[in-house]
Amino acid sequence: MAVTQVNPTRMELTRLKKKLVTATRGHKLLKDKRDELMRRFLDLVKQNKELREKVENGIKNANQNFVLARAVMRDEVINSALLAPKQSVSLEVSEQNVMSVDIPVFDYRTRTSDENDIYSYGLAFTSSELDDAVASLAEVLPDMLRLAECEKSCQLMAAEIEKTRRRVNALEHVMIPDTREKIKYITMKLDENERSTQIRLMKVKDMMIKENIESKRDNSDY
Repeated sequence: MAVTQVNPTRMELTRLKKKLVTATRGHKLLKDKRDELMRRFLDLVKQNKELREKVENGIKNANQNFVLARAVMRDEVINSALLAPKQSVSLEVSEQNVMSVDIPVFDYRTRTSDENDIYSYGLAFTSSELDDAVASLAEVLPDMLRLAECEKSCQLMAAEIEKTRRRVNALEHVMIPDTREKIKYITMKLDENERSTQIRLMKVKDMMIKENIESKRDNSDY
């Protein structure tokens, strides 16, 4: 194991203890980050589900209105009415940092704020079904942008959760146990060396005492 390759010195022991403290603190912070990311991710998933259902229903209603419009109007009239759009939309994309994740924020602006500017044709020559279809698409546009924003946020947050999870596992199952084993190994080695030193000192002391006694005995004989 790697513990047998570590240098068993007090300096190395101090360094490893500091490393263990830092790794333990980092492990706790990453776990807290992972848990908070999971909480926000689940909120986004719930919001995403609600938006998708709303958008799908809106598009379904718009398609139904277009079918009704085609039933009462000729295709040439519909194509001519929708040939040149009157309203224009510009999209602005920014970012918001959430737990170290830059999630997109979509904001759109229309050329004019008048709701009637969505109709590019004269109302006298078209059916109300076509008006309803165009209005349905206009109503679903904000929700479609929010859905795109939410889905992209979910993807980015899921990737960050996976990255954070790997870091937590690496600290919890590799770095922290390995550092503890090294600390345990160095501590045992240092204790063993200290006992060996004490034994040597005791032997030296016994030898000195013995020599002192023999020296006194020799002097007394004279």
